[in-house]
Amino acid sequence: MSDFLEYFDARTPDMIALVRRLAEFESPSDNKPYVDQLSAYVAGLCRELGAAVTIHPRETVGDIVFATWHNDAPGKPILFLAHMDTVWPVGTINEMLLREENGILYGPGVADMKSGIVVLLAAIRGLHERGELPERPIWALFTTDEETRSQHSRDLICEKAKDAGLVLVLEPAAEGEAIKSWRKGIGNYTVQTKGRASHAGQAPEAGINAVIEVAHQALALHKLNDLPNGTSVSVTMVQGGIATNVIPPTATLQVDVRFLKAAEAGRVNTAIKGLTPVLPGAEVIVEGDIDRGPMERNEQMVRVVNQVKAIAASLGIDQREDGSGGASDGNFTAAMGIPTLDGLGPEGLGLHATHEQITIRSLHRRAALLAKMLLDWDMAQV
Repeated sequence: MSDFLEYFDARTPDMIALVRRLAEFESPSDNKPYVDQLSAYVAGLCRELGAAVTIHPRETVGDIVFATWHNDAPGKPILFLAHMDTVWPVGTINEMLLREENGILYGPGVADMKSGIVVLLAAIRGLHERGELPERPIWALFTTDEETRSQHSRDLICEKAKDAGLVLVLEPAAEGEAIKSWRKGIGNYTVQTKGRASHAGQAPEAGINAVIEVAHQALALHKLNDLPNGTSVSVTMVQGGIATNVIPPTATLQVDVRFLKAAEAGRVNTAIKGLTPVLPGAEVIVEGDIDRGPMERNEQMVRVVNQVKAIAASLGIDQREDGSGGASDGNFTAAMGIPTLDGLGPEGLGLHATHEQITIRSLHRRAALLAKMLLDWDMAQV
């Protein structure tokens, strides 16, 4: 075991204790007073580690914390992205009890993503204690509405990221402590069809059936799928009609779009917004757009991954990589062309599920990797 791994392994009990403490701060995205308590606590932890802390107030979600170390040092910053909010309502901690079993820590929010916050702070603390915190700008942005699409934080994320040389997202690692080198982008759409109501028994010919129209649109949408290349266009909900004996005048469907390539986002977006009626006299109204672009495994990402793997190897870690069909805040920064890597938190399973968990042995390994990356990262290689 390397010196770094030994050092952080000895601090595993402290990291477990802090994960537990952060989990005890219940922080559902829609409960600002509760999230603000955690924001204040995390801000205090950062100040204890010598950070300059700025609080970005928000009216309806928790206040965002921005911490910086060596902000005046030369070079582009390494920016860490973390979120403090969870999907779990207040009171969940009394049902999903924090517990350790067979090297696993269970509890609400431990993976998504309070343990990610902990390994970052442990890396900073460890470098401080060792007298090795590098003279380079280190930024950390702790947001509060990631679980609700980051509507109150995405502008701030992009504002900070534009000056960064590397963005590291502290979402949980995939199985086997794999980093995430790709994430799909997301689009969300509502397709509404309008027809004309008529009595289904006395004058069906006088109506224009909006349900039939929306069925045509659903089939057209389905043809946009290119699953072998990572593009899915899924009709996920359908509603229509007003009574069993009335030709339906309206119908609506919801569409979930996922894609690996930005070019596919353009293709699908153009096709959906260009949908036209099939039935004479019917109308089609499309609302929605691309929510966020993909984190592509492009040439830049390959260079980022190769450097991470080399740094991990210096610790004796054989670093794996994987990806996700779901999005994170890293999608925003990757779409800007900023080198971005995700899954830098500990190994986690059961996100948004009652068996949410982290693998305890991955805590010290991730803290060591982050610390080593802060020391050795070469912006010129990316």
